[in-house]
Amino acid sequence: MSSSTVARAMLLLAELGRGERTLEQLAAVLDAHKSTALRLLRPMEEARVVQRDAAHRYRLGPQLFALAGQALEQRGVRAVAAPHLRELNAVTGQTVHLAAYEGGEVVYIDKYDSRHPVRMYSRIGLRAALHSAAVSKVLLADLPPAERREVVAGVEFTPFTANTLTTPEALLAELEQVARQGWAQDHAEHEPFINCVAAPVRDATGRVAAAVSVSVPDVLLTHEQVLALLPRLLATAAAVSADCGHPAPG
Repeated sequence: MSSSTVARAMLLLAELGRGERTLEQLAAVLDAHKSTALRLLRPMEEARVVQRDAAHRYRLGPQLFALAGQALEQRGVRAVAAPHLRELNAVTGQTVHLAAYEGGEVVYIDKYDSRHPVRMYSRIGLRAALHSAAVSKVLLADLPPAERREVVAGVEFTPFTANTLTTPEALLAELEQVARQGWAQDHAEHEPFINCVAAPVRDATGRVAAAVSVSVPDVLLTHEQVLALLPRLLATAAAVSADCGHPAPG
C-alpha cells in the first residue's frame, strides 16, 4: 500500500470522525471520483474499520473503536489515574477530565461524567482549545519557554466567549501565572456557563505528564464555589503524580 493511499484513507477516517457521510461526500473530500473513494472504503469496510448502513451512508466501525480503546489502555498515566479520578468524580459529583499534550495538541484521554443532568459537552479523544481550556493551560505552562512561545504563536485565538484570551501576550502571561501557582482555570472562557479548574500530574522526572480537571456549569456552582474545589483537585493530582513516581514535596 502506497503512502498516498494511506494518506487518503486517513483523510476519509478523519472526515468520518465528524459524522456520517455519503460516498459522494467522501469522494469530495478526496477531490476524486466516487470509484476512487470506494476502492479505499471497501477494505476498511471488510476490516470493520468503517461501516455502511442501509441508506449507503458510512460511519466509523467497531474495529476502529476497539483499536482506540487498546491505544488508550496503553497510556500508562490513564490507568494509574483512573481510581483517583473516579474518587474525585464521586466526591464532587462533577465532570472530571484527564488530558495530555501530544504533537502540539491537547487531547482528552479520559472522562468521568457529572451525575447532574446539566453538564459540559466533551468526549475522550476530543481536542481541547489551547487558549481557553484549563487543562491546556496546565500542559502548555510546563513547556520550556521557547517551545511555549512557539506553540502560542501558532494558536488561532477564537473568541468563544467574552472572557476568552484573544492575544498571544495575554495567554503567555497567564501561562506564567499558571506555572507559578501550580493550577489553572477556565473562567467561562470556552463556554459562557462553564467554570473549570485544572492541576498537573507529574511523572518521575518532574515533567507534567497530564492534567486533571473538574468542570462545573454555573447553574450548579458559582465560580467561587468551583475554586473551592481546588484543594481536593490538587490532592487528587498529587496522588496520581505519586503513583506515577513523582516524589512528594519536601
